[in-house]
Amino acid sequence: MGSDVHVVVVGGPLDLLEVAHDFIEDLEARWSRFRPASEVSRLNTLAGMPVRVSEPTVALVQRAMEGARITAGRFDPTVLGALIRAGYDRSFELLTDEPPPGRSGLTTGHAGIVVDASASTVILPGGVGFDPGGIGKGFAADLLVGELLARGAAGACVNVGGDLRLEGEPPLAGSWLVSIEHPVRPEPAAVVGLRSGAVATTTRAKRAWGATGDRRHHLIDPSTGEPAATGSLSATVLAAEAWQAEVLAKAAFLAGPSAAGELLSATGTDGLLVTDDGEVWTTEGFRRFARPEPAGVRTAHPATLEGSFR
Repeated sequence: MGSDVHVVVVGGPLDLLEVAHDFIEDLEARWSRFRPASEVSRLNTLAGMPVRVSEPTVALVQRAMEGARITAGRFDPTVLGALIRAGYDRSFELLTDEPPPGRSGLTTGHAGIVVDASASTVILPGGVGFDPGGIGKGFAADLLVGELLARGAAGACVNVGGDLRLEGEPPLAGSWLVSIEHPVRPEPAAVVGLRSGAVATTTRAKRAWGATGDRRHHLIDPSTGEPAATGSLSATVLAAEAWQAEVLAKAAFLAGPSAAGELLSATGTDGLLVTDDGEVWTTEGFRRFARPEPAGVRTAHPATLEGSFR
C-alpha cells in the first residue's frame, strides 16, 4: 500500500496500537505489488493459473470486481500495465523525474477474473496485472477498524493514505470530525461530522512524478490507459465502508465535473469535488455532514454545473 497510516483508538486494552501496526504490516505483506513474495505478486506472476490465496485477499479481489461493476469500469483494478508504462514501476518514494521506461505488455481485463471463494483461489486472465492500489488502502482501513472493535475498543478511526473508516465512540461527545484537505489551499476544503462510515479522497496533487511539461500521476483512465485529465484536482466521497468510498472517489475523479454528481447519485453517496482551478463543489446531500462549512465552499445546483451535482 506504501502509505502512512494513522489510527485513533477510544478505550480498550493498551496494546491495541501495537495490534494495529502488526495488522497493517500483515496486509502489506499480502497485497504489495512491490514485494515479490506477496499474494498479489504471485497472482500477477502466475496469471492464467489458479492461485491459492488467503481469505483477506479473496475478499479484496471480490470487492475490486464489485467496484468495477458499480462504476461501469471507471474503476479498474487491472490498470497495472498502464501504471508501469507511466513510470510507476517501483515504490513511490523511489520514483525519479527520469522519462518512464514504458515497458509492459500487460493489458486490462477485470471482467475475466475468476474467484473461487470455496477453494480460496483467484485466476487472473493471462497478460493481465492486478493492482490493489487504492482499494487495498480502503479495505485495510475497514478490516482494521473491525479488528480493533472486536478486541475491545469502544471506538476506532483508521486513515490509510487518505482512505478513512470510523466506527463507535468518538474521542469527544457528538460525532467524529474529519477535515478534508484542499489540494492547493492551506484551509480545508470541508469539515464533516460522522457517527460511523468512511471518507476517501483521490487526488492527482500528491502522487505525481516526471519532469516539467511531462508530469504524470497514478490515476489512470482505463479508457485511454493514460493518466487522466478530466478537470478534477481531487474527489472525496462519503460512504458506509472505506473500500466503497475509495472506489467511488476514483470514479468521480475520472468522471470529472460534468458527470461526477450523476455517478454519486446513482450509487446513493455524497461527495466533494475540487476542480483544476481550486473551486470546491459538493453534492446537495453533502450539506448534512458539514461541521461547519468553511468560507469559500459552494454547494452546486443542477443549473450551475450542467445538472451533474444536486
